[in-house]
Amino acid sequence: MGEERAAGRLILLGAPLGNPADASIRFREVLTGADVVAAEDTRRLTRLARDLDMTVPGRIVSYFEGNEERRTPELVDVLVAGHVVALVTDGGMPSVSDPGYRLVRAALDAGVSVTAAPGPSAVTTALALSGLPSDRFCFEGFLPRTPAARRSRLRALAAEERTLVFFEAPHRIAGALTDLAAAFGADRPAALCRELTKTYEQVLRRPLGELAGWAVEGSPRGEITLVVAGAPEVVAERPGDDRLRAAVAEREAAGRSRRDAVTEVATEYGLRRREVYDIVHRAGAR
Repeated sequence: MGEERAAGRLILLGAPLGNPADASIRFREVLTGADVVAAEDTRRLTRLARDLDMTVPGRIVSYFEGNEERRTPELVDVLVAGHVVALVTDGGMPSVSDPGYRLVRAALDAGVSVTAAPGPSAVTTALALSGLPSDRFCFEGFLPRTPAARRSRLRALAAEERTLVFFEAPHRIAGALTDLAAAFGADRPAALCRELTKTYEQVLRRPLGELAGWAVEGSPRGEITLVVAGAPEVVAERPGDDRLRAAVAEREAAGRSRRDAVTEVATEYGLRRREVYDIVHRAGAR
C-alpha cells in the first residue's frame, strides 16, 4: 500500500477565496481536463466557471461534509479505473479545514497518484496580511463549538509562542474573541481578516480585547480568519551559583549522573552546559 499502481490521478485544486481572477492558468486547465470534478458546492463551482468564461466538460459531483464518507469509495473506484478526478472546495486548498483529507488518504491507500494545482489559502493570506511574526506559526482551524470546550482549548494554547491562526464562524466570533482575551490577555496583538480578496475585505489589527468589543457591537458577517500573536517568550531568571549547585546536587541525589544533572539544569535555565559544570566543579575543588 502507498505505492502508485493505478493510472488514475487525484488533483487537489486551490480555488480563489473570493476574487475569480486569482484562479491560475493551471486551475483552469485541470478543470477542463478532469474526467470528474468533485466540488464542495456544485453551484458555486458553476458560478466560478461562468465568471471565468469557461466550461467544465467533465462530470461534476458534490463532495462535502455531509456525503464525503459515502462518496469517497465511489471516487476511489473512478480513480482506480484510470480516470482523473479534480477536487475543489469553496475556496482555498482542499483538506485544510475543508473536505479532502478522507479522499486523499483513501486514494493513497489504493495506490493512486495524488498531486495538486496549488493556489490561494486563507491561512497564509491572513498570516501575511496580519503584520504579525510569520516565521513560525501553527494553524488551529476552527475552535470547539461549545463555550466550555473552547475555553479549555484556549487555556491549553495560552503559552504557545508561535503565531496562531484560527478559522471562525461569524455567529461565534464575538464569543471566541471574548474567550481569547480572557485566556491570552486583552493586550495580546491580533488581526481579524474578513472576506479576504472579496469586495468588502477587511483586516482589523488590534489587541484581542478591542477586537472582542468590536465583534460584540458590530456582529460581523462573512468568512473570518483570525491571526493571534504567540505568547511572549519567558526567559528564566538566572539563579545564583549556590542555587545552581543545589539543583545539580538534588538531581544527583535522585539518581542522575553528574553529566545528566548538569545538562538538565543548564537546559532549564538556558545556560551553557560548560558554565554549570564549571560552577559545580569549582565548589568540589574547594
